[in-house]
Amino acid sequence: MSAINRVLPAAGKSRDEVFGELAALKQHDVDWKSGRCFAYIYDPGTEAMAVGKDAFASYLTENALDPTAYPSLLELENRIVGIAASHLSGDENTVGTFTSGGTESIILAVKSARDYNRKHKPEITEPEMILPVTAHAAFHKAAVYLGIKTVVTPVGDDYRADVGAIAEAITPNTVLIVGSSPSYAHGVIDPIPAIGRIAEEKGLLFHVDACVGGWLLPYFRRLGQEVPDFDFSVPGVTSMSMDLHKYAFTPKGASVVLYRDAAVRQAQFFACAGWSGYTVVNSAVQSSKSGGPMAGAWATMTFLGDEGYLELARGLKEGTEKLLAGIEAIDDIDLLVQPDFCMFAFRSETVNTFHIIDEMKERRWLIQGQFAHGNSGDNIHISLQPGNLSWVEPFLVDLADAVKDAAKLPSGELGAMLADMPAFSDMDPATFAGLLAMVGVADGALPSRMAPINGLLNELPAEAKEDMLKTFFSMLFRPST
Repeated sequence: MSAINRVLPAAGKSRDEVFGELAALKQHDVDWKSGRCFAYIYDPGTEAMAVGKDAFASYLTENALDPTAYPSLLELENRIVGIAASHLSGDENTVGTFTSGGTESIILAVKSARDYNRKHKPEITEPEMILPVTAHAAFHKAAVYLGIKTVVTPVGDDYRADVGAIAEAITPNTVLIVGSSPSYAHGVIDPIPAIGRIAEEKGLLFHVDACVGGWLLPYFRRLGQEVPDFDFSVPGVTSMSMDLHKYAFTPKGASVVLYRDAAVRQAQFFACAGWSGYTVVNSAVQSSKSGGPMAGAWATMTFLGDEGYLELARGLKEGTEKLLAGIEAIDDIDLLVQPDFCMFAFRSETVNTFHIIDEMKERRWLIQGQFAHGNSGDNIHISLQPGNLSWVEPFLVDLADAVKDAAKLPSGELGAMLADMPAFSDMDPATFAGLLAMVGVADGALPSRMAPINGLLNELPAEAKEDMLKTFFSMLFRPST
């Protein structure tokens, strides 16, 4: 008997039993409704969220695979893309596609660059993409999937892209340059106009990743914040990505990828008539595509409207200012850089970052750790969202206490431990299991305090870190029995 038959009940369960079991499963999930979660969740408030969920459910079964069967979904996508294009200073020629999230938007932009250049520059047989070290990991994922070499360039002390390094990295094989508005890790905007000038001079495609900031940055500007030019108003920008399920607060998954030129967007499409079934034409990675996220996105955006988003932005701008001032007043921690958006990073030179995160977890706060890489030391990332705003003062009080308590805990023992370990690539399964046991992992279950694990990962080179995490995640995702 197969595993699936062992867990599937012979007789169906009642609705109450089904939802009771789902509720039990969620007991150990992050309590995002508490407002104490500073990552992953973007909560616009009960009323707007209910509108989005109801619209999502109303289109749960409709399939955007075939726009002739569901013309309402074609209309919704065109409306959403039109709003997004206008919001990012596009014109009547700007086109785009609704996607499942930032990663899909980025993969499509990279595919478009590769295939557009394949048509217009057939001499390029080994395409390259220039990425500042702060560019999102999704670009590296796209490169792996699409067979493109990544050329990673440094950033300055302000964590913004080094324009000179980008210019020097261009080769005859370059098909795409990437900038961020802002970068996720530090919340700062790359010098998009300067990069755009280079792209124009060299005749290269230039993608701006505005997945996290694209929607609210124009509102921050209207509220008086100095926001550098970052969108289609900048000559040289040829494509952009912007998530709606982040700071446009729509249900997941909802994003858009936009193009200045329809000919570049067309290179994103896939069509196949060379098989015995129906001819497949896809604008995105997905074939079957639920209408739910699309309906939820349009409904949320329409419900909130321009004034609603302006007020949400006002709250986030003010909340960010309070958080930044409060963090700067706490001993032993410092901002990495003043951010351009409501996300930022801070660290300590004297206290173990990962102990601080654990101490905050003990106090029921979820904050996100980031490992050291390049000129960015290990740090703590904050993504502020409206649900957090009433908790800013309690957060700062607990953070100050957490830093003091973390300072009392031992740190630095992992370097000596790793000195006696073989290279990760040479580890056999037993050695790997022993290593996990040393940092508190037993039978695939994580300990309540993650500082030992995160400290170990922080010490490893990037490739070893990736190998270890892939091995561990492979242990986690196994069929239930």
